Amino acid sequence: MTRNLSILGAVVLLLLPHLHPPLEAKEATPPGNVVIEIIWPAEIDADVDLWVEAPGDVPVGYSNKGGTIFNLLRDDLGHSYDVTEINYEVSYSRGVPAGEYTANVHLFRFAGQTAPLPVTVVASVKNDIQDSAKQLVVAKLVLGRQGEEITAFRFTLDADGGLVPGSVHNLQRGLRTGGK
Repeated sequence: MTRNLSILGAVVLLLLPHLHPPLEAKEATPPGNVVIEIIWPAEIDADVDLWVEAPGDVPVGYSNKGGTIFNLLRDDLGHSYDVTEINYEVSYSRGVPAGEYTANVHLFRFAGQTAPLPVTVVASVKNDIQDSAKQLVVAKLVLGRQGEEITAFRFTLDADGGLVPGSVHNLQRGLRTGGK
């Protein structure tokens, strides 16, 4: 009986590599057309959240990670649960619908710290997934207190994914509460 089990075990071991052949490597292309990202100093343990809104869509951020157009792909909590030395969040869109886009930053956690917190926000676009992203807007902000939400920028893209001249501004618009 044990001999039969040994033979069966040997047969199974010989067949295992053939049951799931290795997948062929495919060239990966970065996701998304409109890319909005934030970064803040690695030495500062703070949870800064990126909130974005595409034309005709819902705001996307830590508590609503996906809409019809945008998805939050990285929600950085500062030093908590982080194995990297970078403080960084990013959202990607599916497509480039024409209309106004909004990018906000929200200082979720900054406990025990009093120094201003510098944050850089960058928006880029690529009309074709094979193209390189073209930087559209950069904003450097300073967050001063926990709970603060600032509109980094709002901008309008035309039907071809181009930045509408004169459309960039930072008129405050809250996104964490659904744009209200």
